[in-house]
Amino acid sequence: MSDSASDCSEPRRSPVTEAEVEALVRGICFKTGPPRFLGVELEWLVHEPRSPRLPVPPALRETAYAAVRALPLSSTVTVEPGGQLELSSAPAASLMECIDSVSADLVAVRAALREAGLALSGLGQEPWHEPTRFLHEPRYDAMETCLDRTGPEGRAMMCSSASVQVCLDAGYEEPGPLGLGRRWQLAHQLGAVLVGAFAHSPIARGRPTGWRSTRQSLWAAMDPGRTSAPPLDGDPRAAWARHVLDAPVMCVRAPSGPWDVPEGLSFRAWTRSDAPPDQEDLDYHQTTLFPPVRPRGHLELRMIDAQPGDDGWIVPLAVTAALFDDPEAAETAYRTVKPLAERTGSLPAPANPLWTTAARSGLADPELREAAVTCFAAAADALPRIGASDAVRQAVAEFTDRYVARGRCPADDVLDGVLDDAIGTGHLLHDTGHPLHDTEHQLHGKDLRP
Repeated sequence: MSDSASDCSEPRRSPVTEAEVEALVRGICFKTGPPRFLGVELEWLVHEPRSPRLPVPPALRETAYAAVRALPLSSTVTVEPGGQLELSSAPAASLMECIDSVSADLVAVRAALREAGLALSGLGQEPWHEPTRFLHEPRYDAMETCLDRTGPEGRAMMCSSASVQVCLDAGYEEPGPLGLGRRWQLAHQLGAVLVGAFAHSPIARGRPTGWRSTRQSLWAAMDPGRTSAPPLDGDPRAAWARHVLDAPVMCVRAPSGPWDVPEGLSFRAWTRSDAPPDQEDLDYHQTTLFPPVRPRGHLELRMIDAQPGDDGWIVPLAVTAALFDDPEAAETAYRTVKPLAERTGSLPAPANPLWTTAARSGLADPELREAAVTCFAAAADALPRIGASDAVRQAVAEFTDRYVARGRCPADDVLDGVLDDAIGTGHLLHDTGHPLHDTEHQLHGKDLRP
């Protein structure tokens, strides 16, 4: 959810008209050119490593996060509403530059957290605790009020979820495997395969939820005006501009006091009102939209769960980069996932049947498994061409053998630890990459909440 923003304190600038909004959005959302840069945003849950089921005291978080913020990092550090820690890389000129930079930052962050008695957990959904807000700022107060209107999923997303978000250039203006239109289509069809392959959030409030990716199920259940993809037919720029205009306004910022949270007001209607928005309001509005693929000049892929272990995030980053930025792999991936569009029912992601199956079943679904096998093979072939190191190639190969080839995903390891009478939290991984065992709790219907 990496969209923190400062409170509004400046006087209102000139209002924007509906036509100006459309022109502004079309001009900035897809910046075309050769794919040159790559980025990653890593959200992490934070636990006490010896007692991960116990809530972390807010004062301890504050102290630990102050130490992390003081580090000289290449990545930007932000804190999410529930206390999740996020590292957002700088744009990197290559896969290995991105991996090396973020890996170095994570070593420093883990050391600072270790001094405070805390550790990072690579899970897509908090497995033990009720959603509890750590940050109390006007943005998140307004967000909670807005999202609570449609159900509990929004609050759980804010406070309990974590992801690996891959950022890619929009691509060339012309057609072809690296063209803007093709990459936009690929992101939404391949996205379901990425959901299934990297699902890693099957537990919430101490119990199996019935989803391999509970995190993705939350996004699908939220207000579709805020979380759905726009229609994929036609020009991506025009479709996204319409989507931005028709999306509901989450909040109207104020220099002091609580922010207004209108109900049933689209941005288009706001531009037609007696107190229309300005360009800063437009920029802010776009940060409150959470589709699975968000154009922000580049493409931000938001559908991948946080991954187990210190370096689990590297595999989805490397696979995604290979399938988008290597022309041969991109063509293979596009041809492989294109037939999956028939299973969407012409509904937008993430609430269509294809994405729902990916979130619920992972790669146990035969068609998703077959597509993943082909796409991961194409990525493996492409990794040397995009400069991946032997270690990265080996990590992708091991993931493929352990999960993709067997129709499994990381969530299945967690569920094995739960459903085969493994003790306690089974294979819920924290920063050492080892199972957390607790001999006091047998599962099969018993609650693991502290």
